Amino acid sequence: MFRKLYDWTLAWARSRHATTALGTISFVESSVFPIPADVLFIPMCAARPDRAMRLAFIASVTSVLGGIFGWFIGYFAFEWLARPLLEFYHKLDTFEAMRADVAGSTWLILVLLVTSGLAHLPPMKVVTILSGVVGFSLPLFILSAIVARGGRFYALAWLLRRYGEPILAFIERRLTLIVAVVIALLVLLYFGLKTL
Repeated sequence: MFRKLYDWTLAWARSRHATTALGTISFVESSVFPIPADVLFIPMCAARPDRAMRLAFIASVTSVLGGIFGWFIGYFAFEWLARPLLEFYHKLDTFEAMRADVAGSTWLILVLLVTSGLAHLPPMKVVTILSGVVGFSLPLFILSAIVARGGRFYALAWLLRRYGEPILAFIERRLTLIVAVVIALLVLLYFGLKTL
């Protein structure tokens, strides 16, 4: 099922409605959709590097708005909307474990928001809903989403505009290492701030 969904999403990158599709996928990916917006964003930037920054703006804004929607789902509609959605994606156990881990920890939620925004670890939709469920500050949520999601899309756009296709191969080969380094730095930052 996910492969078909992935292929369907990728097909939109070649459509004349690609920009609209990018905004839509970026929005729903942050709250309900399992396929990352990168599936559209990266081929679109690679095909039109001159439009990369515009595409980064569209993806960032719609992703942040989708995250806010996810926060509202968690805050107001967890039982009747979020729980069935998480069960459908087999993420309820992950969600409940994370919910227990972050109880009362603003910094840990902030770290999760940044790592999910930058590297989809854990999935963005899980963290946006979790933020609403635990009542994480909405202004701080929005700020962290702007920094993480905007940072991700603008960094990818800059890399693709500057280096083109070769950078894609590098990112794909080294993605696990890059994500591990970012997560390690964020965990160190979290513990450093916690001890202060």
